[in-house]
Amino acid sequence: EVQLMESGGAWVQPGGSLKLSCAASGLTFSEYPTFWYRQTPEKEYELLGTVTSAGGRFILAKSVEGRFTVSNDKEKNMVYLEMTSLKPEDTGLYYCKVLSWRGPGTQVTVSA
Repeated sequence: EVQLMESGGAWVQPGGSLKLSCAASGLTFSEYPTFWYRQTPEKEYELLGTVTSAGGRFILAKSVEGRFTVSNDKEKNMVYLEMTSLKPEDTGLYYCKVLSWRGPGTQVTVSA
């Protein structure tokens, strides 16, 4: 059974930073592209970035370009989303997804 689990979400002030992690059981990240998404309080979904099976790392959303980076650690079988210069509009539920599997998400709240 495949399970994904995100962690690292928190409340942070504007301008702050967070590093989210995605762990998997029953699946090896390096065999598939992994995507980071977020769901806003208005229930809109946004694709943020991806780590490809070849190890390529891409930010796909202009709204976070230059502030967010995606990375992975093959030895630990982990994927990360590092976020800097956080803004209130970055508030949302962040989750990782591989094929049809996704984790429950981790909440990020950015407010003063």
